[in-house]
Amino acid sequence: MVHPRETRELRLLAHALPISPTATVTWAHDVAGNTIATAVFDGQTDHLVIESRATVELTAPAWPVFAIAASAAQYPFVYAADEWTDLGALTVPQYYDPDSHLARWGEGFVMARPTDTLSLLKDVSNGVFSKTSYQSRDTEGTQSPIETLERRCGSCRDFAVLLAEAARTLGLGSRIVSGYLSDAEESLLGSAGSGSTHAWVEIFVPGAGWIAFDPTNRSFGSRNLIPLAVARNIAQVTPVAGNFIGSCVDLLSMEVLVRVESASAQDNSLLPQRGGTDISLV
Repeated sequence: MVHPRETRELRLLAHALPISPTATVTWAHDVAGNTIATAVFDGQTDHLVIESRATVELTAPAWPVFAIAASAAQYPFVYAADEWTDLGALTVPQYYDPDSHLARWGEGFVMARPTDTLSLLKDVSNGVFSKTSYQSRDTEGTQSPIETLERRCGSCRDFAVLLAEAARTLGLGSRIVSGYLSDAEESLLGSAGSGSTHAWVEIFVPGAGWIAFDPTNRSFGSRNLIPLAVARNIAQVTPVAGNFIGSCVDLLSMEVLVRVESASAQDNSLLPQRGGTDISLV
């Protein structure tokens, strides 16, 4: 899942996926509409390099205004019957919460009924940031929402899971997004450095559609976000996954490199060397 996901605010101008060693690549879309590349190799090798190079046009405004439907402007609101059907599991919490700890945490942001929907969602997203501290983590896996609340720290993927689950306890359709962070001005709070691999959340609000919330950087809207894939569960949006035949000690190292640069500043001599990904922004 390294193919940028086109939206109204992100247009894909070019994309290439060179792989070494040479592979037979087929393309498909999964149930969420994500673009999936499957590579099959013919022979043996002692290395694998997957290089995804894309040029995108990102037009999301810095201060977005969302045309939320009148029926959803105030929380609580009820999705239309068709919306409920299509959102399905995206409205149902995915993690075990026997003591309703997470449900109470999410409910704590509802100051009144009714209350302004967008303000509530901003409060919950900002609450993830204010109640926990960002901690980069390279180890495999994602913390459960309860673990993140108890430890009071986590990575961007932990924060995304916490926000999505909190929104679901409030009856709102939410999905996890995997992608890249573009922060040319280096003005954001978390995931420091333009070109970081990143995770955030989209919450469905009638009229406005899917609204992006980035709890790690206490921001909303898609201004600094380049999505690759969306899913109900973060395990479904692993950028690269697969199998190889060999011994348990054959995987000696892995390196991931992401670089975002203005199209005017592109230098074709600066290529990622191993496990690299390069995104160029127009």
